[in-house]
Amino acid sequence: MKRFYVMLGVLTVALVAMLVYLLKSNPSAPRAANQAPVTVVDDGFRGYTLGSDSAPVEVIEYGDFECPACAGFAVIQMPTIKEQLIATGKVHWRYRDYPLPMHPFSRLAAHAAQCAGEQGKFWEMHDQLFTNHSWAQTGKNPTGLFTGFARATGVDLARYDACMESGRYAARIEFSRQEGEQRQVNGTPTFYINGKMYMGRNNSDAFKAAIDSAAAARRR
Repeated sequence: MKRFYVMLGVLTVALVAMLVYLLKSNPSAPRAANQAPVTVVDDGFRGYTLGSDSAPVEVIEYGDFECPACAGFAVIQMPTIKEQLIATGKVHWRYRDYPLPMHPFSRLAAHAAQCAGEQGKFWEMHDQLFTNHSWAQTGKNPTGLFTGFARATGVDLARYDACMESGRYAARIEFSRQEGEQRQVNGTPTFYINGKMYMGRNNSDAFKAAIDSAAAARRR
């Protein structure tokens, strides 16, 4: 009988240790970072950008980090766009958040990118979230994975974790979503080229043609 209680005690300790490990390896999603805020305040922020401010064409992208089409665009098309249009001074690119309601962790992902962004690593986190997009197909809480992505970008993890727990940028993300809604964005990715909604195909060749046309129109 004594042996039974010893074994029971060992089993209990092992189960508790396993529970602690699981909780640490897959922490719950911070509620403040993953929900729309009650109050939305405009902090004046209008998105992270790439390229020269003096470029003749500005492209505004409304994206959702959990959206498969956004991931495909970021991974397949964006490298060519960066090389041919942004690096050459033709385009100033602006990213705006538009988390879709059917995606349970889209706000959390947007907040992770913003928390990396406050340390100068927005685009690195953007690439991590889209390149490693299998997190969006599991339906499981990706908080632990996002921390790993943040670590890979080189941010201060203590600052990143505090930012996520506080939900510091929830209002900023919701303001961006409401802005997109007012501009009749109804899906992602949606693009505006010099203020006009782009209706063409989402590939680098089509973008180049549309941007060349917008630049020519501006010179007239």
